[in-house]
Amino acid sequence: MRRIDHKNIMRLYQVYESEHSIYLIMDLISGGELLTRLKDGAQFPHQDIAKLMYNLIDALQHLHSKGIMHRDLKPENVLLKNKNEIHEIIIADFGLSSFIKRPLSEIFFKRCGTPGFVAPEILVYKDNQTEFYNEKCDIFSAGIIFFIL
Repeated sequence: MRRIDHKNIMRLYQVYESEHSIYLIMDLISGGELLTRLKDGAQFPHQDIAKLMYNLIDALQHLHSKGIMHRDLKPENVLLKNKNEIHEIIIADFGLSSFIKRPLSEIFFKRCGTPGFVAPEILVYKDNQTEFYNEKCDIFSAGIIFFIL
């Protein structure tokens, strides 16, 4: 996360470690999850959806240019900076992210993601496969989010 510097991606500013805890200093995001707004039945104007998707794809382009794939993009991991602006988003939760060029044997979760948002190429992976999925799996997940919106 220290490699990432983009207005629509959660920033990690500092890490402090004590004997029993690790403290991560990150952005304060007050708008909640996109999923919560969707569950509340919110209807968004097309212009706001277009701006949200532009910000999402721009953030993914930045991640991919840094050699990182998120691998778990879903409405729960898209946070709203504030409650008033639906298109002001932050991508969060990099727990399943990986470097794109990492050898297959070093990828911790070869099959990962959330059902309903995961790209098909992740699900059809076989242990003896020499080629595997890449950053395009994030674009598939973004398309599912767009469909839901």
